[in-house]
Amino acid sequence: MKHKIQSRGLRSEMSPRALEKWNPAIQAAVENTSDTITVYGVIGEDWYGEGVTLKRIDAALRAIGERDVTVYINSPGGDMFEGIAIYNRLQEHSHQVTTKVLGMAASAASIVFLAGKKREVASSAFLMIHNCWTWLAGNRNYLRDIADDMEEFDAAMADLYAETSGQSTEDMAELMDDETYIRGKRAVELGLATGLLSATEVTERETEDAAQANALKAMDVALAKGGMPRSERRELFASFKSGMPRATGGGTHNAAPPDKPRAVAPDLSASLSAATNLLNSLKGK
Repeated sequence: MKHKIQSRGLRSEMSPRALEKWNPAIQAAVENTSDTITVYGVIGEDWYGEGVTLKRIDAALRAIGERDVTVYINSPGGDMFEGIAIYNRLQEHSHQVTTKVLGMAASAASIVFLAGKKREVASSAFLMIHNCWTWLAGNRNYLRDIADDMEEFDAAMADLYAETSGQSTEDMAELMDDETYIRGKRAVELGLATGLLSATEVTERETEDAAQANALKAMDVALAKGGMPRSERRELFASFKSGMPRATGGGTHNAAPPDKPRAVAPDLSASLSAATNLLNSLKGK
């Protein structure tokens, strides 16, 4: 079933709690096969305006062609609307799609997970489902209108979780209200997953990319908790960005190269220190 939701310009946001819990070092033990897509990182725009996007998934699917595909997931979530678009594209694939959660599939990433006909979660991994998050500014009338929109988005997501699992929409909505973390075995019991993922398929790699993601997420969480809007946080991260290309492709393997080189901050420890100083100044310390 194809799901389409109009956002009226609303941007969904990652849960700070999910971002804190996410371990970017958890990956598939074996990767880079010709029929595998990896969803590691933020759904939609990440700190540098990149991340796991529909464009990248489309490129990966074109490269795979008319074959079964396996999608490995370890993601703190991100843009719900991008997640729905990716879900729809995977659902449209002509061959079987298998989705596997290695560490976390939170929020928008849990929507991507639902696209698999075969859905597996590691015993040590988690799904996280919750109501849509956003950051807003506006008068009371605008905020009321957006709250009404968000209620509809949440109802649509509860319907999708219910359709996939066979649980009632009311039960799924209650889990979303509580921002619920669902371990692998429980995900199978609820019908959200079709089976458990073998521990041999999961590993933890302390790569340069993982270290950078940990530093970036620490900065993002700290600044978000300090009340800095997403747009200002993205501007701050952009100021740290260098012209150095990333060593690896990031969000998806088998995807076409991005229009411009992905980049990293060359000295994230200095960036984190600068962000901490800025956060302290915002708090008046």
